[in-house]
Amino acid sequence: MPAIAGIHDSNRDTVYPSNLGTKENIEMTHSQNGSDKEAKPPDRKPHSTAKPIFTALALIVTLPLLAVAAYLLLPLLARKADSEVGKIGLTSNEIAANGPLPGDLTLYAQELACQEKLKTGYYPSLNGAEIADTQRSGIFPCATFTGSYTGLNQVFAWRSQDGYQGTSYLNNRRPGEIFVVGGDTPPLSGPMPPGPYVAKADATTGRQIWRTYLHNGNTSDAWIGNTNLNILPNGNIVQAWSNRIVLLDPDTGLILKEKTLPTGATPAVDVNFKHVTIAPDGTLIVKNQTRPTGCTKQGTVALMVCANEYKKWGNSILLALNPDTLEVIDAIELPQPAVVPHTITNFEDKIAIYIGANSGAFRYFWDPKTKKLSQDTSWIPEVLEAGQTTPAAPSILGDWIVFQTNGILSNKKASSIVAVSAKDPTKLKRIFPFGQIKDREVSFAPPKPQTDPENSMIYSADMGMGKVAGITIDQATGELKTKFVLDNPTSGFQPLYGQKDKRVLVISNFKSNVPELPLQAMLATQSYKEQVTWRDASTGRVLAESDFFEPMGLNNLITPGFGGRAYYLTNKGFIVLQVLPKR
Repeated sequence: MPAIAGIHDSNRDTVYPSNLGTKENIEMTHSQNGSDKEAKPPDRKPHSTAKPIFTALALIVTLPLLAVAAYLLLPLLARKADSEVGKIGLTSNEIAANGPLPGDLTLYAQELACQEKLKTGYYPSLNGAEIADTQRSGIFPCATFTGSYTGLNQVFAWRSQDGYQGTSYLNNRRPGEIFVVGGDTPPLSGPMPPGPYVAKADATTGRQIWRTYLHNGNTSDAWIGNTNLNILPNGNIVQAWSNRIVLLDPDTGLILKEKTLPTGATPAVDVNFKHVTIAPDGTLIVKNQTRPTGCTKQGTVALMVCANEYKKWGNSILLALNPDTLEVIDAIELPQPAVVPHTITNFEDKIAIYIGANSGAFRYFWDPKTKKLSQDTSWIPEVLEAGQTTPAAPSILGDWIVFQTNGILSNKKASSIVAVSAKDPTKLKRIFPFGQIKDREVSFAPPKPQTDPENSMIYSADMGMGKVAGITIDQATGELKTKFVLDNPTSGFQPLYGQKDKRVLVISNFKSNVPELPLQAMLATQSYKEQVTWRDASTGRVLAESDFFEPMGLNNLITPGFGGRAYYLTNKGFIVLQVLPKR
């Protein structure tokens, strides 16, 4: 094999005599091995003094030329060697990119102008919120798929220049800048990485511009779990964790405001105010997750690990906050824990807040005039069947509120999609797109269902059952039908990129490093790899798929970026991806 600097080639250890194979040796060996011919001495030519003179002259001329050649070529050879060595450990997608990916610059202005026309409730960028908008719709109509819809595609990938431990969410504001939150995925026990933190970075290279640490879990008993990231309409960043909330200056990272949030009857060490959403009037509607009392495990995975071991579980609390001062305007304690995010939309002339809870679902109202939160006790649908666990965050589809059950792992019953009428909670439709679980199987569907009102489609993912489904809904009757099912295990969201007639479903797909390892052990040890797939949203057909990388975080979003890019978040940073037609 060709020699590469710094790599040992064991085939080069044998040293061969320099005269092996000369005429003299061949003839002598032939004679010694029993030839019937007498070995003849080699011919000798008369001695000449001219040859050493010409040899000396040749050396005098050649050596300087060799020195010049070496001076010119060695840096090139060194760079080539460095380049080859640098490719060791890279995937084919990274080798194909061979450097940072700026995306298609001609799309920047077009995508931004498209986004500015939408009313998301957040800063008008491709993704100024945790996931798209106040409804957490997961639809990104202004994001561009730059690959081919009919032909072969090539995926390019490049890693962030700087590291970002435990990256969990990414927002973009203006083209060229991104914001990430990390440090919020600590191990179940033992030393914790500092965090959470928020950082600003270059959108192409991943070079850090600033980083603001908000906490260090090693210095307190606080429960540190996954948090989300949101950019307010004025550009400021709002970030909540544990029982704290801050406003950050997006240009400098300076903390503008900081408040401690009330936790109701639940101890402060068992809450995580992960869920921050903006109401149509601009008020911040904030809700906490609660950890089972007595559980001391860290990270969001503690919810799954401790759910069956500890029976006492503090109730969640819902808050309304002033977006400029972070002062609490009103607070209301929920009747039970609600570990999944809430969704906000308008219902008739009211601001409605839909919440998935441990026993099913609730609806609350926020009244901007009276500045009060209240529960709508007339709307409590029977979302769960026996054996199912808390529904994931609700999604809005016209007059239907759509739930995905088994947001916490169940080994008793498969997940289902449940569509509930916003006008009548007794009017609901249910479908089990993956059938029922078999012996020793589990169902675990942490991401919210993805809805597409324009195309009357719902997408469901159950990582325990290892499948993703596309489901149609009749918006007049709520009737549900499974359109396609994919063998595609994922814990992530199922965002939709592009306009109505060219929607692309962007989902991850993981494979275990140890197939016989149980799901919980696989997640806890991160013994799996994960890739990104771009699919025709109407059929599930693969348009492009990346290499397999280290895992994303649990329940992460593959965030769209300007110029047709996408961001894949890992425990060490992020990978920028772009799809282009294969050349």
